[in-house]
Amino acid sequence: MTQQLTFTVGTPEQDVSVERPSKSFRISSGMWTLPALIFLLTFFVFPLFANVVRSLPADDPLQHYRTLFLDPYYLNVVWQTVKVSAITTVACLILGYPVAYFMVRFAGRWNPLFVFLLIAPLLTSIIMRTFGWTVLFSRKGLVNTVLVDIGLISKPVNMVNTEIMVYVGLIHVLAPFMVLSITSVLQGVNRSLEESAQILGASKLRMFLTVTLPLSLDGIATGCILVFVLTNGSFLTMLLLGGGKVTTLSLLIFQQFTLTQNVGFAAAMGNVLLLFALIGLAIQLRFLRRKGVK
Repeated sequence: MTQQLTFTVGTPEQDVSVERPSKSFRISSGMWTLPALIFLLTFFVFPLFANVVRSLPADDPLQHYRTLFLDPYYLNVVWQTVKVSAITTVACLILGYPVAYFMVRFAGRWNPLFVFLLIAPLLTSIIMRTFGWTVLFSRKGLVNTVLVDIGLISKPVNMVNTEIMVYVGLIHVLAPFMVLSITSVLQGVNRSLEESAQILGASKLRMFLTVTLPLSLDGIATGCILVFVLTNGSFLTMLLLGGGKVTTLSLLIFQQFTLTQNVGFAAAMGNVLLLFALIGLAIQLRFLRRKGVK
């Protein structure tokens, strides 16, 4: 194929325009997606499908699901799972948003240090972090020793194996996900919008509530979904810090696999947790679409 060149001759000061027919280039073909597609089918789609099939016994396909949602004990476990996830999410949001706001607005050149301190615990095994809380709050741990020495308590108290310790451990593990999600969105908020609100007479609180907070809702939604879904699957914290006082679906799945060997029932509970995650993602997608994000 030949290319046609068109020259416009004029004075030296005039530009010489060259017209060339446009060409369409194929940067990649569908064959490049095959490795990723095979990987997703092999390690994601097929295992989920097998888990669904495993949860449906041949003699009574809905047996395990009826047990989960009709038996009072298991129904209470489902409710406990949702409650623990919701409380942890709200607590991470309340504690994480001020940290994210401080890192973006006031940390300045120290921001990389705060990011490192925030991410550093994630590089440690979750078992070691959870065990660290056990060491701190045990009867002979640092907290009890300090409280006895300053006279606030007369003898050590049992702080481990309580519901409060479960929430402390979950927040410690999952709060960085909330902070990082909000931080990434706050960094994109135009500071001139906040300055304009203050010039128009808005106080700092009103400026935050009417400008900064609405513009950071995407980060809040993403952080809440992450924390909620990750809490649903966190069983080590319940196992090590709860002492059996907090029972969730993830802990029951662990027990079904290791103790009773009821794989079908464990698969059904895993599908319920997957349903919770899909509902959360659907809510986030609906929220983003309503804001006009494609």
